[in-house]
Amino acid sequence: MSRTAAHIGICSTAAVAVTGDVTSMKTIRSVVLALALALTGAPSMTDPSLAQSQTASPTIAILVILTVKPGITREQVMAIMPDEVRQTVQLYLNGMVREWYSRSDGRGAVFLLNVKDVAEGHAIMDGLPLARQDLVDHEYIAVGPLMPLRLLMAKP
Repeated sequence: MSRTAAHIGICSTAAVAVTGDVTSMKTIRSVVLALALALTGAPSMTDPSLAQSQTASPTIAILVILTVKPGITREQVMAIMPDEVRQTVQLYLNGMVREWYSRSDGRGAVFLLNVKDVAEGHAIMDGLPLARQDLVDHEYIAVGPLMPLRLLMAKP
């Protein structure tokens, strides 16, 4: 983030502390958004020299968001859960599932798989009982090292 952008963020935050009105909340949101964009690599999207100097981040895992399909009842899911859990635990013991969590909305789970690409993630998740019974949908996201950290390693 440039000095000017940082200065604007500090001034905006100071203005919020003094005024405390609704406009100040919009300013805070704008500053937070600008910071988030800076941390997630937005500068590389607008600066061709940065975009060309960065290489693609290697995929080190696949994030899978599992969602129970609309219209599927809890009873349908629970009838299959013992097999689903056993097979998921076996995947964990085999090193394929690194982490898994229940979704707080109660509509499924989130997995972090130790695989190299989305196709391998599909093969694993499609083999589980809930997927074989067509009760769930999956969203696959390849993840890797945080790209903006490369900016710390670049020479000024």
